[in-house]
Amino acid sequence: LVECGLYQGLRDLRRQNWQPFGVDASSLDAVVITHAHLDHSGYLPRLVKEGFSGPVLCTPDTAELIAIVLRDSAHLQEEDAAYAQRTGYSKHRPPLPLYDSADAEKAIALLSPVPFGQHAQVDGGSVVLRPAGHILGSATALVEVGGRRVLFSGDLGRPTHPLLRPPAAPPATDAVVVESTYGNRTHPPADLLVLADAVRRTVRRGGVVLVPAFAVDRTEVVLVALDRLRQAGDIPAVPVFVDSPMALESLRVYRRALREGRPDVRPDVRGALDLGDVLEVRSAEESAELNEPRFPCIVVSASGMGTGGRVVHHLRHQLPDSRNTVILTGFQAAGTRGRDLLDGARQLKMHGRYVPVRAEVVDVPDFTCHADADELVAWLRRVPPSPDAVYVVHGEPDASAALGERITDELGHLAVVPRSGEVVRI
Repeated sequence: LVECGLYQGLRDLRRQNWQPFGVDASSLDAVVITHAHLDHSGYLPRLVKEGFSGPVLCTPDTAELIAIVLRDSAHLQEEDAAYAQRTGYSKHRPPLPLYDSADAEKAIALLSPVPFGQHAQVDGGSVVLRPAGHILGSATALVEVGGRRVLFSGDLGRPTHPLLRPPAAPPATDAVVVESTYGNRTHPPADLLVLADAVRRTVRRGGVVLVPAFAVDRTEVVLVALDRLRQAGDIPAVPVFVDSPMALESLRVYRRALREGRPDVRPDVRGALDLGDVLEVRSAEESAELNEPRFPCIVVSASGMGTGGRVVHHLRHQLPDSRNTVILTGFQAAGTRGRDLLDGARQLKMHGRYVPVRAEVVDVPDFTCHADADELVAWLRRVPPSPDAVYVVHGEPDASAALGERITDELGHLAVVPRSGEVVRI
């Protein structure tokens, strides 16, 4: 099995997390995870709960980050189930988590780190991981079984990531499975002054800048940008809070990786995250105080699409105040609160209640760590020689279809957007 993530976004998608897995979990020889984000690793505890007991192959940094992500995911699900039980807003009696902390620990125990470029043997074949430049430790995965090779892109990063090297060149392969998150879009030129202007406006109003940010990688990239803007005098020196236990743990892993010069880290960023003016918020009591701060400040909190975690509490308290600003820093999936805000929602539902949206909402796409359509096509162009087929996955339907057409028209490859549950012979 390659990737083992949670469905997120639309309710019909989230419900699929509760459906029986497509095969007998105990029959799987191994799982390969390309990186630690929840939509690639978050189903692992459930898979273990259903009987999987083999190795989970990933890079060493991914293994460390997955442990952080899964513990946080289990904790949040337990908290949400308990909150639903107390308030009665769930239709289920009693509301249960998809998995609990014990399940997460069992999954973490199966993590089998594999350094970049080394062959990991699995039953009947091998796996080689190469840097993907998406987040720390992220990889493409070349799986060889029975003399045939399939290259999985995972999530591809951008050449402009401020901390990581660009994705490694792809190897020769018989087939490619490629992501298409931004398959129908290209990123605009980076312009951090959009962020700077939003911060200055908000501070002048006496408001709070709330930045929903993924705990792994997005928080680090946002902090680097804020530090550069502050040092350049483009934003005032207001307090910057990181309010996410998972983000703080991730920040610790990133700092060490930068100091030690990991293979996928840029060589010139050794001290980029040693930010002495960042205030770390760990306790629930400290977090609650940031729901309604008494002074202008910047709060960076997870999750990045507003689907869970402490940021939901901040949104609930801060959205009704027109002095405040919410900064959206990357892709917002359909069905998430972030997407609703991006689309101009006038109210959001959180914890069973609707709250009005009066705060300013600003989209700053510079922070996305996903390759855009041009960058995906450029990476595929480097695959030697022409693969038999390219399977386009991991995108909304329009994005996948658009990327498939470009692959056919510009590269001459057979491009297929497979249906959910479809079986193909490689």
